[in-house]
Amino acid sequence: MPRTYSGIRESRPNTFNDLGGQAAQLADDFEQNCIKNADRTFSQGLQCQQINSISAVISLEESVFIIHSPQGCSGCVSMGADGYRVGQAHRGVHFIKSPRVIITNLDQNDIIMGGEAKLREAIALAEERYSPKMIFIFTSCASGIIGDDVDAITATVQPEVKSRLVPIHCDGFKSKICASGFDAAFIAIQKYLLPQEPQPREKGLVNLFAPTSISYKDQLEIERMLGLLGAKVNYIPFYSSFEKIQKITSAEASTSICKVFADEFMKELDETYGIPFAHTVMPIGVRNTDKWFLGIAELIGKGDLAREYIQKEHDRVLPQLEGIKKRLAGKRVFICGGTGRSFAAAALIDDFGMELVGLETPTYDIDAQIDIEYLNGIHKNYVVDVANMQPFEQVNLVNKLKPDLFIGVPSWSGRFGIPTTHVLDPKRATMGYDGILYLGNKIADQVENPGFNRKLAPYARLPYKKSWYEDDAFKFIKEV
Repeated sequence: MPRTYSGIRESRPNTFNDLGGQAAQLADDFEQNCIKNADRTFSQGLQCQQINSISAVISLEESVFIIHSPQGCSGCVSMGADGYRVGQAHRGVHFIKSPRVIITNLDQNDIIMGGEAKLREAIALAEERYSPKMIFIFTSCASGIIGDDVDAITATVQPEVKSRLVPIHCDGFKSKICASGFDAAFIAIQKYLLPQEPQPREKGLVNLFAPTSISYKDQLEIERMLGLLGAKVNYIPFYSSFEKIQKITSAEASTSICKVFADEFMKELDETYGIPFAHTVMPIGVRNTDKWFLGIAELIGKGDLAREYIQKEHDRVLPQLEGIKKRLAGKRVFICGGTGRSFAAAALIDDFGMELVGLETPTYDIDAQIDIEYLNGIHKNYVVDVANMQPFEQVNLVNKLKPDLFIGVPSWSGRFGIPTTHVLDPKRATMGYDGILYLGNKIADQVENPGFNRKLAPYARLPYKKSWYEDDAFKFIKEV
């Protein structure tokens, strides 16, 4: 009997997001099943799952997005909207569009009496004004708490409109693991957009799932690599369309660029439609690029061809890495990022002979355990902070560890005078084999030119009292 996934990542066994300590001890505790559920008695800056639900689909063409919430919840749209506009510019679009977003603007009267009338009005407005193919409806904490039956509303309104109505249940209070927002979006796509009848397989078609943080240059590089295997890429859902979504069930196989973005959806496609998937790692760095490329190649029967290509790329790239290693060998690094990108960056720095001293990631589960076990064979005595945001823990650890480089969102680390950079880049490919060389030189240039951050540090105000930097970073994590 096929499994039924709730869309809440905490419902999966051995999934944690309130955790911290030495990597070796965490890996051993996880292996022995000794990690207990915990919570933070003080929490700061959680990322809401609604943000990820919106960002997953906001670039879909011929769509309108209704956020059924108070006005404040719509603030998270700005990030996805900016990415959508920038992505159009990189794709050569001359007349750049903004996403079409409607907020129901629930107020105190709606919280008491219900907001269903406003939602019906918003759907009618979207249909009349834009005549889209799809109308996505995002729930919120407020609509969930007051009990608005969004599914019933869309079911009754659907016969009255030509647009396909797609309610996405992303109430922020349901999960502290922000990747649950991706799952909520894909559950809705499967339920309301995918064809219900079996579709004929299209030879060589591969679903490639990618989040908004993947740049256009990275998209082109990954599509090029898959093209070497004779694969036709259905790149979804970013900059996708209703027609491309309909083709999902015609694919021969699926893969994802980010390890947590579509992992649950690919399992559903496998179990429901018989579409196998290769779920490995983000293709950043030599090891991860090899593993990702070979994983999908084996799935479509092109393993030998992939191994030939990998060997040629090793012969070309590895000698060039020696010069980068001379610039970076022995440098100590603290890494912060999403689950996929943080572990990819941690594997990447091994290509440059660098030492990992700290790693912040939003979630710890069996996939993270596999990565941690691999990293433990390379790096010793590094700290892992499992946190959805929580910058107060990050600055505490960075101040204590004093790395030579910080990889991730650099705001507070830069104030310590530490060189900072990121493995994200909107204009250059960071994935694949050329991406390794680009990132290596980018990181080395930053380490060798720390002047801006160091000159800033004496004048920058730090966000916390001096006593906090001397305290235990994990003191607020308590078992429940």
